[in-house]
Parts: sequence; structure tokens; C-alpha cells
Amino acid sequence: MTEDTVLAEFRASEALLSGHFILSSGRHSANYLQCARVLMDPDRAGRLALALAQKLPRELRAEIDRVVSPAMGGIIIGHELGRTLGKEAIFLERPTGTFELRRGFRIEPGEKVLLVEDVVTTGLSSREAIAAVEKDGGEVLALAALVDRTLGEAELPVPFIPLVAINFPTYAPEDVPAELARIPVTKPGSRRN
Repeated sequence: MTEDTVLAEFRASEALLSGHFILSSGRHSANYLQCARVLMDPDRAGRLALALAQKLPRELRAEIDRVVSPAMGGIIIGHELGRTLGKEAIFLERPTGTFELRRGFRIEPGEKVLLVEDVVTTGLSSREAIAAVEKDGGEVLALAALVDRTLGEAELPVPFIPLVAINFPTYAPEDVPAELARIPVTKPGSRRN
């Protein structure tokens, strides 16, 4: 899939939004990618997962034992990527603010993990998820994501393989431009803080 094809999938599902948004990272943006909408169609989710799997180097695909995603945003694409790769897919949750495995999920010591996210903006959640996997004895081989919004600025301890990089500007709360600040703010993500 080309970047244009991926964006067409987002537009077709009304998942590329315009307005004033607070992202999960706490940064502000005039654009928001509602990955839940783009992934609500199983055929579309399967196409995107297949395209993402095809971006993974062959030698990396051969090493993966399990796919792990942070809840909420990463669950669907993680599951679909697990299906595409023929690997079990589990997810991390934050019941008390810190990622952990629940629901009887576990990672065996030394298990090689592909971490899968929907969107990466600052990399903070990804780093927290990597730390949780490592705490449980797993080795994160790489981070795969549908969308890279990092502008190349996220510091990640593993290789990062996004399907597409979208460089909409984001702003710290104190740096929001006046024209954006005039628009009522919406926080569409899954994190409350």
C-alpha cells in the first residue's frame, strides 16, 4: 500500500478528522486519526495488517513468537497482524495507570515479541509497553504501527516500522496557535489523563 492508499482508507471510513484535538500524548493537533473507525471494517483492517506485515523484514517475521499491543488503540491492529503472521496476539492494559498483562495473558521468559500500536506520536506509551513486556521476561524485537506521527523525534529502544508517516503538526499545550485555540477542543482518545 502506498501512503495515498492508506490515507484513502482513512478518508473512506471518515477516520481522518479535522478540528482541535488533544492527543493521548497530551499534545494538541488540528487533525486526528481515529484508527478505531478505519479498523471497524474487518476487510479494511485485514488489508492494513497485511500491508504492515509486508513491511516487516523477512528475518524479523521469522523470529516473532507473539504479538503484543497496548490497549485500547492497538488491540484490533495487533489482533489482525497476529492473524496475518500466524501468531497469538495479546494485549497490555492500564488498570492502575501502568501497563500490565491481565486476563491470564503471559509472556514466557525469552519470548520474542512484536509490539503493535495504532498510532505513535511521542513514543511514550510505546516505551512504557516495551518496559512492561521486558518486565514480564519478553524481548521486544520491534515496534510496528499503522501510523507514525513522531516527525522522526521519538526515541525508541527498538526498530520502528510504521505503515505510513503522517506529519500533521502537534503542539504543546502552551504553544497552541491562536487560530487552533479558538476551536472548541475534543479529546477523542482512550486515555483520561
